[in-house]
Amino acid sequence: MRRFLVVCAGLSLGVASATAEPIALHGRLEQGGIVFGTVAPGTGVTLDGRTVSVSNTGRFVFGIDRDAKPSAMLVMRDESGVETKQVVSVAPRDWLIERVDGLPQSTVTPNPETVKRIRAEGGLIVAARNRTEPLPFFETGFLQPAQGRISGVFGSQRILNGQPRSPHSGLDIAAPTGTPILATADGVVSLVHDGMVLTGKTVMIDHGFGLDSVYIHMSEISVEQGQAVRQGDPIGAIGMTGRTNGPHLHFGISWYGAKLDPQTVMAALPAGQDILQ
Repeated sequence: MRRFLVVCAGLSLGVASATAEPIALHGRLEQGGIVFGTVAPGTGVTLDGRTVSVSNTGRFVFGIDRDAKPSAMLVMRDESGVETKQVVSVAPRDWLIERVDGLPQSTVTPNPETVKRIRAEGGLIVAARNRTEPLPFFETGFLQPAQGRISGVFGSQRILNGQPRSPHSGLDIAAPTGTPILATADGVVSLVHDGMVLTGKTVMIDHGFGLDSVYIHMSEISVEQGQAVRQGDPIGAIGMTGRTNGPHLHFGISWYGAKLDPQTVMAALPAGQDILQ
């Protein structure tokens, strides 16, 4: 597993020393990556102004968006109010170009009424991502939720039926319809939808502290919204509902609105290892 360690001078405010030790961060400090670390219990953490949840033992995690800038500012405030600032450098990545043909044209260039529905359904996904469980379920690590051929990778520029579209936000796993889909990590089912225009049958799981996983194009769903799941629990089956030209699972992971590379997350937080110790 590749790891990056941030070691940079801490810029301190209040009465903190200007030579305060920086926090050691582990994971993948790159676009689409995930980072975790530990601070003293009771310490508050923000990343570019966004609150980062911290467990009662001082553990925290945050994600880095595909299009993240070259650096971010991490701020730690201890229980006495002293702040330490730390610059987090973000490595850039090169992205592939993927061409996908044979999609229903009505889902590539939808009519105004369909566009309205797509936006409403997107709002449901955004709302689910904005709610987060206060428990670090993600500490189970993440496993690949289905077996099959990797048919699409995260971050690639998509050209659909010859038309440039948004970058791919997940990992595609191609397999026959009915292939089981498992929960990638412990969590609570935060969204179940039986038929979105683009994503078809859709499930989202909240893994706590802003981390969510999404499973789309499913042929069947076997969980309910609000249900607690354990890593490896069956949640449905691969299908080809929504905008797709063949049976596969689109598997995505996000930290609030930041889209993360599922392959990176599974490498940095592998199932069965307590890598946050």
